[in-house]
Amino acid sequence: MHALLSAEFDEGGPVPSRLGPLSESDTDTGLSWTQRTRQQVRDCPSLTLVLQEPVPVLVLAVLRYLGPPGRRHTFCYDVYLWDGAQGDVWHLHSDLNYLVQRNILRSGARVTISRCSYMYSEKSLDRGLVCVEELLVSGELTALPNAQHLPAAGQLPLLGGRKHYLPLWNNEDPYGDTWNGPKLAEDQVSIDVSKVSSLQRLEVQWRTRRSLPPLLVRIMYKSRLRYFGKPDKKIDIPYQAYFEVADYSGMMSMVLWNELCPEWYNTLQVGSVILLQQYSVKPSYQNRTLPTPGDSQVKRLPSVEISLNARDPPSTITVIKEKLVKPEWRLPDVKYQFVTRLELNDLPHNKVCDVIGLVTYVGRCERKRQKDDREDFWVHRWVQMIDSSMDQPFLIEMFATSQPDIFEHIHPMSYLVCTQMRVVRESPDDGSLTPYLTTSNESQVFISGYHKGQPYTRDLKVKHFINWMKSQSEADFGKKTVMGGYQPYPITPKTFPKYCKDNTAGEILKLFSELKETISQLHYRERKRVAIQGTIAAIKYVHCNGCAEDTSKHACQHAVLLPGTLLESSASISSEGALEMQQKTQLVQEEFPDAQLQLREEKQSSNDEINHLSPVKRRKTHQLEINHSFQDIIQDQEKTAQEPQSTKGVSNKGTEYHRFSWESSLWTEVKHSIEEHLHYSNVYSESRPRKFDYTQKEILMEQYNLHPAKISKLNHPQKQIEEFKPASDLGHFELTILGVNRKAAIDVVSLPVLCSDDSYGLGMKFLAHNCQKACASDNLCENIEHGISLHGDVLQFVNAKDRVRVICILDICHLGENKTEVYLNRVYHLTSTETEPAS
Repeated sequence: MHALLSAEFDEGGPVPSRLGPLSESDTDTGLSWTQRTRQQVRDCPSLTLVLQEPVPVLVLAVLRYLGPPGRRHTFCYDVYLWDGAQGDVWHLHSDLNYLVQRNILRSGARVTISRCSYMYSEKSLDRGLVCVEELLVSGELTALPNAQHLPAAGQLPLLGGRKHYLPLWNNEDPYGDTWNGPKLAEDQVSIDVSKVSSLQRLEVQWRTRRSLPPLLVRIMYKSRLRYFGKPDKKIDIPYQAYFEVADYSGMMSMVLWNELCPEWYNTLQVGSVILLQQYSVKPSYQNRTLPTPGDSQVKRLPSVEISLNARDPPSTITVIKEKLVKPEWRLPDVKYQFVTRLELNDLPHNKVCDVIGLVTYVGRCERKRQKDDREDFWVHRWVQMIDSSMDQPFLIEMFATSQPDIFEHIHPMSYLVCTQMRVVRESPDDGSLTPYLTTSNESQVFISGYHKGQPYTRDLKVKHFINWMKSQSEADFGKKTVMGGYQPYPITPKTFPKYCKDNTAGEILKLFSELKETISQLHYRERKRVAIQGTIAAIKYVHCNGCAEDTSKHACQHAVLLPGTLLESSASISSEGALEMQQKTQLVQEEFPDAQLQLREEKQSSNDEINHLSPVKRRKTHQLEINHSFQDIIQDQEKTAQEPQSTKGVSNKGTEYHRFSWESSLWTEVKHSIEEHLHYSNVYSESRPRKFDYTQKEILMEQYNLHPAKISKLNHPQKQIEEFKPASDLGHFELTILGVNRKAAIDVVSLPVLCSDDSYGLGMKFLAHNCQKACASDNLCENIEHGISLHGDVLQFVNAKDRVRVICILDICHLGENKTEVYLNRVYHLTSTETEPAS
């Protein structure tokens, strides 16, 4: 192993590597590189060491924790380093925090440390710590050490006297060896029921009782963990979790505090029966969310809550096996509110429900900052699933629910149950718009492998779904499933005033000069949506040259474009349309002389056949004839010459195809004189949805989860994400947006992720439904089954003779290292004092 790692460290390293078998001098001292460096820096008079011959070491883990008070950063980082023989935990200087926050310094990376220092705590007699002050990240290894080299259990943070590490990317998940796994329920329990009090009696008598009686209750609901640590607070384990517990008399809140959270949170599950002793009772905290009961017969007891602590007094919790639960205890069953996809259409905004379905799409994990001035993030992803009630899927915005083992292993073809989900309608007053679901504070999610023993397995709608799945061909579903990629959710409102109303926090419009700073401050997988003013100055269509699959196999007869992107809709056209290219191009140039069209012709390969693209009905109105010109130009790019295929009605003779590029006369005049031009038109592999491959699901899940904090196993050479088939062969648009004052510009991407009949790509039928309704009022669309016409936001601006001022909504996401995607989500057209959408 040492020799293998040594060879990999040498390959491509910036300096000669000494990692691996110890040198003769090292053997004499018996010290590895990390041990020897620790000794050297400790012996330096200045406690600072500049390494003259630095060598690469491997980062086994990046460890985050709450920092001491009075520091610029809320959180600190330790890194566990391995030199080929020994491992050691060193502290990362706060000036290097950004390397972790941008996922540059990460587990599995090899780093070369050139400067470090030694620090003692002036308030304790503990030994000091090594602080890394300068380093160079020089790539990753494909072969990594196994778990025996990871930090030993009980490793504590190096600074501030903290007692535990936090998860690397959020605060809500249980993380580290501090957290116990599920405890086994008691096989034998002796309960004197005569001494047990009802919850209703407790609510009345708690102030007059010196000693509170035992409680025998069932857990009805469970919240995610809440972390409330502050640098200036001296609480060792600052966690809290709410549960709703019930007996025959009613339902009351129960709070698990501090040290009891790591001990009991993973054990206490919905449906568990527990015996509580030595607890305290306090008036209820009113400013918190409450679950929506599935059983209206259970009375709510809202005035007080049960408080469980590790001391004052130390609470006692006993979990009782279900088979030992006696009917005479009259404990209520957990009831649910399952709805089908069809029934969801009739539910109002903010209604709470439970759902079950077959997962067909899983998006990448992204992060949302809780407050603009803090380093705390929510982790979330988008998921689609279907049931038997209709073809249109559930769309789910899933935030982490303190169930990392489940959240990180959601994949297509899994049976997914989500409880206590909240209905979201982007325009609650418009019942025609399709709703989506989002998690609440009390939501729980379960996937295949976690359903056994859950109370919902007895629900009639759950049984109906399972019976329906038994009659279906899972192989047929599997061929259509998708993972990852950019998604434009949540959908932006139809009008800019509504957009402003939905974004009450912070500024609405960003200055062009602020964009660069906004992008530079993003953390790893952090997503932000911003609005800027400007004009569409240039458009370029770029074909997806990296796609290996044959586009003829994915003729998009039912193609649907994600709404709010560059174009509202797009569709394939027949190859005969290419024959009219020159005439239509001439029409464009005559009709709009201020636009500059550049058509670069390329000869097709020596094959005489061409790929077939499915036909679409054309709009007949003369007013929109110009749109067909652009449609022909753009859609003609969907031909590829790799695996040509002859089709009915298409000549076998070679034809020419074109690449579309347009720029306004204004851009031609000012592009060489603007003060700053930001270039963010790259489409990264993480931005494209991929076909799901069940046999490679572990690799796909790893790619679309957040990067792990530590190495947990020997990594095998992995298949790269680019090797998985993309869900669509279509290309993308590169746009240049010129600032309203014409001093700055930004290049962005619009990715028309169209999904054909054979793919459950994000938004396939969900978006088709919305687009159809949106188009019905103004006759912009024809039959949805034959595709949607190419009448989109930007084309209206291209068609206009005047220079149009618009508001562009941009989705910005940091993908790690130095990769940032900037996508155009929607364009609003300034028509008057009121701002309306361009579409």
